[in-house]
Amino acid sequence: MNKSLIQRLAFYTSCLLTAGLLGCNTTATNTLTSAANSPWQADLGNGFYKNPLIHADYSDPDVIRVGKRYYMTSSSFNNSPGLPLLQSEDMVNWELVGHALPQQVPAEVFAKPQHGKGVWAPCLRYHNNKFWIFYPDPDFGIYVMTAENFAGPWSAPHLLLAGKGIIDPTPLWDEDGNAYLMHAWAKSRAGINNMLTLRKMSPDGKTLLDDKGEVVIDGNKIPGYITLEGPKLYKHNGYYYVFAPSGGVEHGWQSVFRAKNINGPYEHRTVLEQGYTSVNGPHQGAWVQTPEGSDWFFHFQELRVYGRIVHLQPMHWVNDWPVIGKDADNNGTGMPVLRHKKPIAGNFAIKNPATTDEFSSEQLGFQWQWNANWKSDWYSLSANKGSLRLYAVNDEGYRQQQNLWHTPSLLLQKLPADEFVVETKLALENLAVGDTAGLIVYGFDYQWLGIKKTEAGQELILMNCTNAEANCKETLLSRTTYKSAKIYLRMTLERGGIVQFSYGETANSIKNIGETFTAIRGRWVGAQMGLFTLGKAKSSFVDVDYFRVKAL
Repeated sequence: MNKSLIQRLAFYTSCLLTAGLLGCNTTATNTLTSAANSPWQADLGNGFYKNPLIHADYSDPDVIRVGKRYYMTSSSFNNSPGLPLLQSEDMVNWELVGHALPQQVPAEVFAKPQHGKGVWAPCLRYHNNKFWIFYPDPDFGIYVMTAENFAGPWSAPHLLLAGKGIIDPTPLWDEDGNAYLMHAWAKSRAGINNMLTLRKMSPDGKTLLDDKGEVVIDGNKIPGYITLEGPKLYKHNGYYYVFAPSGGVEHGWQSVFRAKNINGPYEHRTVLEQGYTSVNGPHQGAWVQTPEGSDWFFHFQELRVYGRIVHLQPMHWVNDWPVIGKDADNNGTGMPVLRHKKPIAGNFAIKNPATTDEFSSEQLGFQWQWNANWKSDWYSLSANKGSLRLYAVNDEGYRQQQNLWHTPSLLLQKLPADEFVVETKLALENLAVGDTAGLIVYGFDYQWLGIKKTEAGQELILMNCTNAEANCKETLLSRTTYKSAKIYLRMTLERGGIVQFSYGETANSIKNIGETFTAIRGRWVGAQMGLFTLGKAKSSFVDVDYFRVKAL
């Protein structure tokens, strides 16, 4: 019996059992399945939600509302496709619906992994009946993309402002017809930072109308301010507002600046900080208002191995200043809340960004991203329907260096929760001598478990690399002869990123191999997990039956 039929039977059985309470909606099969197995769920099912809203590395989130629907995008750095697209009906249950950027540009640069480079903090807007994304590449400048439909297709990136170290763009179209672009600076490229620059922009977002910008907010002139960046520019109730974080990614705070004139002068206030909570560095995100007029603020929290995870805070106004989170002492500066009443009352489908993939679709799940710009001949979903065929990509660099840091063809996704289990099944019959295939957890340090095909047969190997960015060579932790034509691989991740790899010839014979490994983050991203197949012969491959992620 095939997998899709089994899933449908299970779904209809659950519908029959609960029909008196819920009814049965055949269009919700995938949603219900993913929600039931999800390792993280923010919707508590009682009209409240918990933070983090999304326990995954959707870094530097920007969110808007169009009509009654909410839309989000985030940084994606070197991964391809980039600029993930998420949507929600209630700001709590989010669905991943695609990516705006199929391949990074310039294509030849991103043919190889560019860790920590690529797509930095984007800005999402809706103007003139179009969705807009302004995104920065710290080495090339500010790009603009547009789409009539959020899920795409999106226009090719247009380079609006070329230059190094120009980051974190935010546009504003004013009521008088003028348009503006504000941005921050990356000291690593530009030699300056901690300031926000304003430019005049053509309303079509294609050109700038001035020769150079004006620094309208200078964090160097504000005591205690460091790394002022990530601005979001709004106009509300006669004021221009700039929501901008300062203090650094891990321990910063959220500030708001306001002025009656877009060029300033701006007054400022800290509106959100950690306080006595466990939420470090609550900052950089987006202000969103419901149709009914309630206000909310999205931000991230840097959690190292897990990346920058997404939180949602209530927000209200006092004397034309926003107050975010819980203001315990009424001083205008809030602290993050961990639980709160949902922004919108009603019965909404439980949704989470996808993690599990049964490979029964004609395309890869949107959760997957490659380590660099990808090629269509690296994989197939049609050669053996119901499976992912991963071809043995020729990577001369890996064979020479025994290090996967520079390998483009790693198929990766984000860690979806603080603890979870991954299970996958590989068919090995078509590997050639010299090929390797495995399950990996990937960051500055990484570890993988898989099969190496040799002249003598198959070897099950557990490999580790410490400080991959510094060109470490993999260390063999375990090797054993493996004779079966299929293998079940499991990775269990516990809180703090503690990983245990396991394997078996059957799903019921799984056993641990090696000691536990502590996963760590990569360059500006959390650790990632995924699959790979490497070798020399283009005709060799593994077939992956499924990649299942579930609660621990």
